[in-house]
Formats: sequence, C-alpha cells, structure tokens
Amino acid sequence: MRRVDSRLWLAAGTLVAVVATAWSLYLSLGLGLVPCELCWYQRILMYPLTVILGVAALENRARVCRTALPLSVLGIGIAAYHSWLQISGGSGTCSIGGGCSAVQYQFLGLSVPNLSLIAFVLVSLTLVAAVRRR
Repeated sequence: MRRVDSRLWLAAGTLVAVVATAWSLYLSLGLGLVPCELCWYQRILMYPLTVILGVAALENRARVCRTALPLSVLGIGIAAYHSWLQISGGSGTCSIGGGCSAVQYQFLGLSVPNLSLIAFVLVSLTLVAAVRRR
C-alpha cells in the first residue's frame, strides 16, 4: 500500500478549514445568526488556516506545522470550553440571548461549538500526519 504523502494531508487539512470557514459564514450571512464572543475567537483562529494550509499544500511544506498547529490547538481549547459552557448551561462570555446555552442551533445533532471542536481536531490531526509523512 502506498503511503499518503504530506501534501495530501495538508490538502485534507485545507479542505476541513475551508468547509469550517464556509459553514461559519453561512450561519452568519445565510441564517442570520449573530456570532458570540467565543465564536469570533474561533473564527479568528480558523480563517487564516485556510490560506496557510492551502499555500503549504501547494508548495508541499509540512513545516507549516510550526505556524498552523498553535492556531489549531488554541482553537481546540476555545471550542472545548465553548462546548462545555453550552452543556453546563453557564452564562460564560457568550453574548447571544444571555449565554452559551441560550442558542442551541444544531446540525446532525451537534451544536456549532461542537462542530468547531471537531474541525480544529481534524486540522490538528492532518498537520501531525503531514509532519510524520515528511
């Protein structure tokens, strides 16, 4: 079986970041949902990953992990905290309707912070796999 090279892992990470970015824009612009403060932080971390990983995939630069992995790991932390706030019903720092538990828009049974958490974890895994295949 042929090993998957780092370029394909970087392309997979790019795809995840592009889908996450497009989904967040659809939620705001298409559905009119106003992002809370924690959602903005997650967007600030995800949006640059689309460009960083896209360029790295084109140039086959697995060393981009040094730049991209801190963004995605920080995103995991914020998305995990945001998901925990929704589950626990705490008011936290969200500004939508009085707290993270107030808006529970779901897709496939997952809330927006849950989907963000999955996206950041997938991006992180593709980065680690790209470095290991280098």
